[in-house]
Amino acid sequence: MKSYQKLRTAHPAACRLEEEGAAPPPSGPGKLAPCWVGSGLLLAAVLLSTITVWVLRQVSGGWLGPTPPPKCLLVPESQRFDCYPERRVVVTRELCESRGCCFIQRPLLAEGKQGVPWCFYPPDFPSYALQSLNQTALGVVGVLVRREKAYYPRDIQKLRLDVEFETDTRLHIKITDADNPRYEVPLDVPRVTKRAENPIYSLNFSWDPFGVLLQRKATGAVLLNTTVAPLIFADQFLQISTSLPSKFLYGLGEHRDSFLHSLDWNTLTLWARDVSPMESFNLYGAHPFYLLMEEGGNAHGVFLLNSNAMEVVLQPAPGLTWRTIGGVLDFYIFLGPDPNMVIQQYQQVIGFPAMPPLWALGFHLCRWGYGSSNETWQTVRAMRNYQIPQDAQWNDIDYMDGYRDFTLDSQKFTSLPSLVEDLHKHGQHYVMILDPGISSTSPHGSYWPFDEGLRRGLFLNTTKGQPLIGQVWPGFTAFPDFSNPDTHQWWLENLQHFYAHVPFDGLWIDMNEPSNFMDGSEDGCPPGELDSPPYTPAVLGDSLSAKTVCASAEQKASVHYNLHNLYGLMEAKATASALVRIRGKRPFLISRSTFPSQGRYSGHWLGDNRSQWKDMYYSIPGLLSFSLFGIPLVGADICGFSGSTSEELCTRWMQLGAFYPFSRNHNTQNEQAQDPTVFSPAARTAMKDVLLTRYSLLPFLYTLFHRAHLQGDTVARPLFFEFPRDVATWELDSQFLWGRSLLVTPVLEPGVDSVTGYVPQGTWYDFYTGSSLNSSGEMLKMSAPLEHLNLHVRGGSILPTQKPGTTTEVTRGNPLRLIVALSSHATAWGDLFWDDGESLDTFEKGNYSYVVFNVTQSTFTSTVLHASAEATKVSVGTLSIFGVQKPPSKVLLNGQEKPFSYLDNQILTVSDLGMSLSQGFSLQWL
Repeated sequence: MKSYQKLRTAHPAACRLEEEGAAPPPSGPGKLAPCWVGSGLLLAAVLLSTITVWVLRQVSGGWLGPTPPPKCLLVPESQRFDCYPERRVVVTRELCESRGCCFIQRPLLAEGKQGVPWCFYPPDFPSYALQSLNQTALGVVGVLVRREKAYYPRDIQKLRLDVEFETDTRLHIKITDADNPRYEVPLDVPRVTKRAENPIYSLNFSWDPFGVLLQRKATGAVLLNTTVAPLIFADQFLQISTSLPSKFLYGLGEHRDSFLHSLDWNTLTLWARDVSPMESFNLYGAHPFYLLMEEGGNAHGVFLLNSNAMEVVLQPAPGLTWRTIGGVLDFYIFLGPDPNMVIQQYQQVIGFPAMPPLWALGFHLCRWGYGSSNETWQTVRAMRNYQIPQDAQWNDIDYMDGYRDFTLDSQKFTSLPSLVEDLHKHGQHYVMILDPGISSTSPHGSYWPFDEGLRRGLFLNTTKGQPLIGQVWPGFTAFPDFSNPDTHQWWLENLQHFYAHVPFDGLWIDMNEPSNFMDGSEDGCPPGELDSPPYTPAVLGDSLSAKTVCASAEQKASVHYNLHNLYGLMEAKATASALVRIRGKRPFLISRSTFPSQGRYSGHWLGDNRSQWKDMYYSIPGLLSFSLFGIPLVGADICGFSGSTSEELCTRWMQLGAFYPFSRNHNTQNEQAQDPTVFSPAARTAMKDVLLTRYSLLPFLYTLFHRAHLQGDTVARPLFFEFPRDVATWELDSQFLWGRSLLVTPVLEPGVDSVTGYVPQGTWYDFYTGSSLNSSGEMLKMSAPLEHLNLHVRGGSILPTQKPGTTTEVTRGNPLRLIVALSSHATAWGDLFWDDGESLDTFEKGNYSYVVFNVTQSTFTSTVLHASAEATKVSVGTLSIFGVQKPPSKVLLNGQEKPFSYLDNQILTVSDLGMSLSQGFSLQWL
């Protein structure tokens, strides 16, 4: 009998598994011994299940039907892996048993709620067996065979298993058709040339049924155990399940959800879709990656490199099922062991994010419905009049002529070139929206983008070889095929033509799921198994073509069925390349649809949210999730996109949004304006003050982005990344950190003047006053009047700040103020990356400065590890040291006595230092 067993992580030795690379035992393929912990527990489980079913039968009058076979009663409810996942089908005993599965009916739940599956795999359901396993230079290669067909068409009977021990902390497992090539994601991934020498994991296999068991050597924790349910690998249905070592799982985007996912029968669908963010549905991007916290504070991550429509099912076992309808099963597992290292290791595979220009970290302002360039200009002037920081002004689709890309409304936006010139004179920047849909209805010869794209054959085609026509804002549209390199050149030429009239600085690519106001095309979609596959994941609209193009649409690289989730990534790649060609500077690009590696080309905003308090809260899990996905330049529409905001909501949201890595206020047409200038003096001042706080922290934020670009550090960071052994932090998603040093605790509800937040163990300082707070790791109530955002600096850190101006250009010329927050041991550390803020590849070319700050034994030192000419243009003006226990008698700067001030709350301040950033120095207090 083939058994799919629960393996208790506390007892990894309970199953006999063949070691990686070993031959099958002489008596035949190795089998898992039962993994139940003792016969007493097994008997109790059977007895309990039997009694439960008997009681339910009595209560229900026998509606549950015949008594299930004993092998079905052996499977605890939390361990039941779904054998009939089809939606919109009432699963009957006959349907279930026709698949060879167990049927135990359960009470119906409320509409839309999932629960224990009625139809689930029995312990002896047929699966693959490992026929052979051989060593390779990088790992092992094996052959898997299925002797009995499963229940989806075109079952693949023979599979190839490739395992590569790529690094000591990274394992690569790939399962594909042994005899025929299949579509694989065209993503550049690292190729290793030697096998890991000292991996921190051990890998074992079950031979029959085939299964993988991955353990962490240091703790014995079982990270993967795929023997819990059968492997299914049909042409359009691929499924593999695993146990999980804990319930603390994050990632798997893009969804609106808490940061920590529920494992209570939760299905997460990955299929890019244009829909205002709402719970329980697939949203704009697809990120098949999760991070899981293990008992004791270790972490690991799993990435399935697959771009087909997919769903991931979480269940309370704890367990997880990957279910996709194409491609191959191509897994990367990252062993950390801490969560920061997991995300770094993930980005070593998908690519580190691009370094943004400094101005991208300023404040951005936009709305759909300015109506004219003059009204847009009036908003810019009002911001300047009130001296509210702003680096970029944006326009939505209303700048276009008839909503057609690469056109300008010559009536309402005739002064746009002059507005852009004015922005540039004031050190500000201009960003405009672009949608991928190209209008197809203009008279021939009157609209070059369509005419030329058609002539070159650059659009998605139907199965009949004609351009697929859908409908978006300009009406009927064709869709560029960004998988075709020739399309990139055409896209560049279009942008060059427009740039000659309106010299934009950055681009906002929207509607690139791709969105379609029709389902499929003007002619619908053809019959066939691409548009109507044997299994459709739980996508919004119940069809792959719902509000997008037909899955059967033909593209250069493959069919849209395979490439849909890559559309936004491919457009971003083309657009970033065009921006570099046109401007010769770092590209600034924000995209709605995303896929792994997107951070190399663009940032992301969280879509068309609403002006509601719950939407403000959900933005924080969104930020943190995209930090996991390697897209640190992320934010939500501040104050909400749709609906009307209130002054209180917008003030609180501006405070939170000032700490989004990407900070933009944006709203829709036909609603009241919500830029800072339209509110009362008190609200306007609160918004201005928090933006000035952001601008003062730009040196610190810019350095965080450098570390993200260089090694994959997160910018907006979950608390548990810094405190992984503090389980109280594992569920927190109403607070976050900037880097390791700055704790942000926003107000997320109306009508309050205080906020309760968690302060991890250690010494913390109020950012504004420097007053210290010693926490044992506890929830604390903090004063939070409307004008105040709570910020705390972690003891042991040094923040480089700067006197803020109204633009990043003005700010970067001002003197630096270094905030030193001493630890309980009177030590601190920090760093600063500095360059010209916009040139390409400054780090790679050596055109930067990097300075390390350190405090030990009452001495501050600034050490220049790398210098460039840019550092000579800025000076260190002030040093503020929080937590100096007693007043010093004197302060020495490079051995020379220097005036200072000391406050009762233990802050030592030394001003007028006048030290060039390019020069190292020391300051001692005695």
